[in-house]
Order: sequence, then structure tokens, then C-alpha cells
Amino acid sequence: MSVSGQSGVGLIRLFTDCFGNEIPVGNTEASTTPGHNQGDFSVLGDLDDADAGLVLVSKANGYARLTSSATTDGDGCALATEVCLSPALNGTIVVEARVERAALTAGTVFIGLAGAAADDIAEPITCATTVLTKVTHCVGFLLNSELTAADGIWYMPYLLAGDTTQTSTDVDASQTAVITESDIVRLEVDNDGSARWYINGVLEQSVGAGLAATATTLMAAVCGVWATTTTVATLDVDYFLVTASRDWTR
Repeated sequence: MSVSGQSGVGLIRLFTDCFGNEIPVGNTEASTTPGHNQGDFSVLGDLDDADAGLVLVSKANGYARLTSSATTDGDGCALATEVCLSPALNGTIVVEARVERAALTAGTVFIGLAGAAADDIAEPITCATTVLTKVTHCVGFLLNSELTAADGIWYMPYLLAGDTTQTSTDVDASQTAVITESDIVRLEVDNDGSARWYINGVLEQSVGAGLAATATTLMAAVCGVWATTTTVATLDVDYFLVTASRDWTR
């Protein structure tokens, strides 16, 4: 197909600065945003449960607090796009967020690209001891309190269609999350499936062509938190940014 129809909107840019509307915990009130949106992103998760939702918190810059349900292990709340981003066609894809946690002892956080984003969005990875197990193909940043290592280590998994597990110590970062301190995490995935992970501006990991994504992969951008026990888990989000190149071949 001819690409002569390209215009000045070749960059797709999705953003929320977390000054928008709330999705009340347990849906106890009607949301002021149709469709449960926060900026350019849908708010997904177990929102009908008593604990789950999104509320704005009184911090400089404006933060949205994603709150998981504690009904069962794996209940969560996330900001997400539709499953519509192809590294091969939309690369370079950038997923960036500034986040902090009030506690590191319970819960899992994933920020990146994932192959599924249902209304009751599931965690893309489950964890035990030193094993990261794929729920859906994904590439991104992970915090998880179920791993053997000390809480707060940032992990940088990439689990594709043909993968089942990764060892946590193979994809751990040098930087750790600290309670009530914000980290900036940034993922870049190129057309050829290569990728780079940055934390607070420092390059922590890079992988070569085809290792982080395949040509036929469609993914959603996700920033979420899930319970690992019957304790509510939270994630405070200052901002969430996704950029991608428009596919002009369709």
C-alpha cells in the first residue's frame, strides 16, 4: 500500500497526569467519567469488589492511587490501553511511569506491555521463590513480594509466546524501590523486538532483536497493582505515558 498519505500525526501519544476523575473504591459512587477512564487510559480490574478502585491523593503533582481488591490473590487494578500495540508496526514503543508504593511487603506491580487486558485484568506474571511464570506474554517492570529476595527489587522480565518462566536473578535491576519515594521506569521496545529498561534515567538492561517481542505480537500498555494475599495492595502513580509510531501500511 502506498504511504503517500502520511501526515503530521505519525506519533501516537497517550498520557495521564493523574489529575482526572476517580473510580471510587468498590464502585460505591457513580464514576464521573463514562467507561472508567483516567486520562487516555481505561481503568481495569476487580472494581466491583469492596476494596478495589482508583482515588486521587493529595500530593504535589497529583497522584492516582490504584488499589487492589483483597478478596483473592491476584485481584488488581490497572491503567491500560486496548491490546493494540505491535512492536513490529508501532515501534519504537515507549512505556514510562513515575510511581511509588506505601508498602513493599504485599502485592505485585507490573508496568510495561502485556498480551491481555480484560476488564478484570489479571497479573501478567505470577511469582514464587526465584521463578517468574508467564500468565500472558509480556515485557516490562515488576515488583513482587512473593520472591525470595528482599522486597523492593525491580525486575525486568520478558516472557514471549514461546516462553514459560524466567529466573528472577537473571532480570533483576541494581535499583530498588523505597516506600514513599517515586521511581521513574521507562521501557523502550523497537521494531525488531529489541528493548531497553531504564530506572531513574539509568539503563539497567537491554536485550537484542527478537528477545523482547515478536513481529506478530499485539500488546496492551499496562500500569497496575495486584494483591498477593488478603491484604490490599496500592500503587501511587504520578503519571503514565505511552508513545508509539503510527502504522501507515494499513
